[in-house]
Amino acid sequence: MSGKPVAKRLVFHIGGYDPITSHTSAQRRFVREIARFQRTWSVNAAVDGLYETADQIRWNVRTAGPDWLVETDYRLVRWHDVIEVFGGRSIGSRISIGILTFLDFVLTGTLWRYLQTNWRYALFFLYPFVTFGLLIAAAFLIGVAAFKITGSIPVATGGGLFGLAAVLAGPWRWLHLGDLFDDWIFSCEYIRFGNSEIEQRLDRLAAELVAAASNSAADEILVIAHSLGAVLAVDLLDRALKQDPELGRNKTPVTFLSVGSSILKVGLHPKATRFRVTMERVAKSRAIFWGDYQALVDPLNFYKSRPMAEMGLSTENEAIVRVVRFSRMLDDEIYRRIRLHFFRLHNQFVSGNDKRTSYDYFMLTCGPISAKSQTLAPDGAVSMIADDGGLIASAAPSEGELPSRPGAAA
Repeated sequence: MSGKPVAKRLVFHIGGYDPITSHTSAQRRFVREIARFQRTWSVNAAVDGLYETADQIRWNVRTAGPDWLVETDYRLVRWHDVIEVFGGRSIGSRISIGILTFLDFVLTGTLWRYLQTNWRYALFFLYPFVTFGLLIAAAFLIGVAAFKITGSIPVATGGGLFGLAAVLAGPWRWLHLGDLFDDWIFSCEYIRFGNSEIEQRLDRLAAELVAAASNSAADEILVIAHSLGAVLAVDLLDRALKQDPELGRNKTPVTFLSVGSSILKVGLHPKATRFRVTMERVAKSRAIFWGDYQALVDPLNFYKSRPMAEMGLSTENEAIVRVVRFSRMLDDEIYRRIRLHFFRLHNQFVSGNDKRTSYDYFMLTCGPISAKSQTLAPDGAVSMIADDGGLIASAAPSEGELPSRPGAAA
């Protein structure tokens, strides 16, 4: 393997809009899933040192193979408090603002852009609003049926209200429609107005990132972001570049990985001018390597897309796009069980694998090979790690070996 193996790594992970998984349970999931990583790659791993601040939850990860040892300072960026604010609004407020949000994305042509770029994502956008509309229509039909049977307007009204109450008490909660409404409401507000709480947090984290890039003993700084968290990661990196335009050039290299990204969810909205300018500044920073991982069966990401090109931005230094297949990561029985559970599929980007493949979240964040080298290699770390977990002395790709066609499948 060319180049020095990673011995110390600093990771900033920004998760997506996930009101179901709290930051505490995210840490438990990390511990559970890294156990699968150990079995798959024949390595040892230990997680300890949980430490919480207002901006992040930190823990230490120590991974080892026969001839390597990596210490990872893992930092999970907090924004669950912001998500809870949206979820704490009244049902009436969430429904009314959600409908306005739906109209915003439709009337601005954003839905049409989703359809042109990835029709599966357009269906994901439509799902909560269309489902809610059908449920309301069902409640209305209960009222109509009650009127036809009794001829009484009060009885019909009572039947309709009963149907509405049943919708809000049942499917609204069971199908997480409120959470999905909030996801789109947050995105719309972020596009048009930003979010002061998140922006202040990102400013503080950007200062940490800049200081670490200049002073830490890390061999690599990895900013890895899942789903809508990729949008916040772009914002974070832009703020860090404003504080230090030489970020990643001097001491510690910086890698940005967007996995199952929702960058185009925001970037395709015509009013997202501020975000597109931010995205272009980050992409133009050649010292920051950007890899974008996508999956066909995940309707919550933009499969086989070129983010910069889709946003109409310069593609001179765009992301290296890698297409991954969850069916190759998981045991057949497990994959069959989850393949129709789209949220679980979406979270495979941050879960452990049962098989060695080109994409492995824990190998990227805790393994001995740099995330950049893994992204550039067609098979990730597979040909660099032996059956016993040791390093194989085979060449990792250099910067001159970048794929000639962005979007080439890994």
